[in-house]
Amino acid sequence: MLRFLNKLLNFKAINKTQTRLHGSETNVFINGKSIIVPSYYTVIQALRGEGVTIPSFCYHERLSIAGNCRMCLVQIEGMWKPQIACALPVAKGMKIRTNSDVTLKAQESVLEFILADHPLDCPICDQGGECDLQDLSMRFGNDRTRFTDIHFQGKRASESKNLGPFIRTEMTRCIHCTRCIRFASQVCGMDVLGSTGRGGEMLVGTYIDKFFLSELSGNIIDLCPVGALTNKPYMFKARPWELKITDSIDCTDATGTNIVLNHRFNKLLRILPRENDEINEEWLSDKGRWAFDALEVQRLVTPMTRYEDKLCPIEWHSALDRAAKILRCSCPPKLMAIAGPHCNAETLVATKDLINILGSDHVYVERGLSYSDTGIDIRAAYSLNVNMKDVEIADKILLIGTNPRFEAPILNARIRKAYTHNECDIYAIGPNCQYNYHVEYIKDLTAAAKCMQDAKRPLIFVGIDQLQSANAVGIMNEAYKLASSLNKKQKDWIVVNVVTREASFAAALEAGWKPGALDALRSGSPHVVISLGADEIFYKWKPPKECTVIYIGFQGDKGAEVASLILPGSAYTESGGTFLNMECRSQYAYPAITPPGKARFDWKIIRAIAEYAKICLFYSDTDSICLRMSQISPNFVYLGNYQEKLFSDNIRKLIKKDNYGVKTLNIQMKNLKDYYCSDILTSNSPIMIKAQKAVDKLESSAYAII
Repeated sequence: MLRFLNKLLNFKAINKTQTRLHGSETNVFINGKSIIVPSYYTVIQALRGEGVTIPSFCYHERLSIAGNCRMCLVQIEGMWKPQIACALPVAKGMKIRTNSDVTLKAQESVLEFILADHPLDCPICDQGGECDLQDLSMRFGNDRTRFTDIHFQGKRASESKNLGPFIRTEMTRCIHCTRCIRFASQVCGMDVLGSTGRGGEMLVGTYIDKFFLSELSGNIIDLCPVGALTNKPYMFKARPWELKITDSIDCTDATGTNIVLNHRFNKLLRILPRENDEINEEWLSDKGRWAFDALEVQRLVTPMTRYEDKLCPIEWHSALDRAAKILRCSCPPKLMAIAGPHCNAETLVATKDLINILGSDHVYVERGLSYSDTGIDIRAAYSLNVNMKDVEIADKILLIGTNPRFEAPILNARIRKAYTHNECDIYAIGPNCQYNYHVEYIKDLTAAAKCMQDAKRPLIFVGIDQLQSANAVGIMNEAYKLASSLNKKQKDWIVVNVVTREASFAAALEAGWKPGALDALRSGSPHVVISLGADEIFYKWKPPKECTVIYIGFQGDKGAEVASLILPGSAYTESGGTFLNMECRSQYAYPAITPPGKARFDWKIIRAIAEYAKICLFYSDTDSICLRMSQISPNFVYLGNYQEKLFSDNIRKLIKKDNYGVKTLNIQMKNLKDYYCSDILTSNSPIMIKAQKAVDKLESSAYAII
């Protein structure tokens, strides 16, 4: 019954899955020009596919069709009145007129009705300059209204809703397009927003006072065509035409979401999603959108050295000279480097080169993998082995010890689309979590084999937390055993996938770094440790007195607290660089602002230390280090393209035949509260802390369903 209702609610949704599954075409005429379009297209898709401008408010290609704004009215020859282009399917020989007097008059009339009750808030509205209603008013609108009753009765006014710390509402500006309602229901899987009343009395909001808290909630701000929903932390800070725009990559998780950095006067003001159908479509997680305020908290802006148990500021030349002497005097087996979660590939390559020249190979990432000695040289052992957009065509999915909703929200949106649009069955092994789709919990992989035996395109997602447990070898062995029994026909469809969380994880392993920093620190007893923004590891391991820690990073957290020498680095919004997402897809992030104070790019700090230590690294600029990266792995410079994973069949052969089986699985992020402050960066974000408190308040209320 639940599956039938979901199908009924989404029967009009046009999506990329349908595009790949339908192949028939038909002929239509647009303003007298004959074109060929797919037969499942609506009129508005046919028009926009040919570059014809057609106004609309409620229509969005990634949401179901509502057809309630009527702004896309067009004349269809043979039909006695204008038709809404968003809901009308194309038909063979259909003649569409977008430039006729009938079409233009209909659109102007609809706009006049919308503006009749719309407040004149443009000078104080944050949507100004990005408002669809404002743009269409300039195109179609009049400079005065014909509705004189407004002078006596007044315009419609609606009470604003408190949706939480992220979204500011001005519901008087709402034009009832219902984009926010459909997004919350269809993409977020939360029936929080809705409408009451009808016509001019219609109100959009929550039926009861309740926050809209979701890992993707900020996207309704981008979807809103007017100023009814705006960015609360960004309120009244700038106008869009005052901002500079820089393309970048989100580093708060491992999905590699494409983003746009908006900045002014060397200050980052907001982050918006950038469309990429291969990865994030046009969505952005709330951490990626708002956690950047943590980059200004406890910021390191000058080199410091520890003197008599106190950190004292010093000049760069003194700091580099001391770092060079420490490294030169170190014993190679006792020299170690640890990479944090936000390192770019340039820093990872430069640091590994320096450590190797000094005679050591102890380079580690914070994340551990218990089966790391059995095949991390094969990308398929630690990455997503299916193109992210192909997740939505899977017919059966098994989640082993992972909650993608909070570990990788963008990936989870694809999984939910597979559930809603492709009738995908989803199973989970592990504790109960706040999934936003129906999940059938099963006991172990033996039961999973029975559930998934008839799958044509099965996928298994294994949480990265499970791969650093003592049970990791058994989990992967059983997962690949199940995969080999399922995937007998499609050899190019790799079933087992690993859901990672750190933006630097894939690039580090690609560059030759090893997982398991904590075990290496405990067993190796290093005398010198270079920390590249690694803070979390020092909450679990306290350096002994004879150990010297050189911290290169941007935030004064635990790593800087225990450091003997601090070299201020730059954040991902300042240095940019190359990042590999969980697919091992290489992408480049451009720097938006300059680092504050005396902070410098991390890889250039490493390069300067090498120069002071009389060590020659054969690169000094971006081009030369990119050449070095291409020598290590061509994947680093093969930007933007997904590469098929090779040798995935060999992983099970490399894994030791340990029969641990699947024991009790622990998932770190089970609910929304865990999501907002899940790492060091977000724990220092004032906005994320507010969101976490809002979740506490919501959970303590009578309507604690998230």
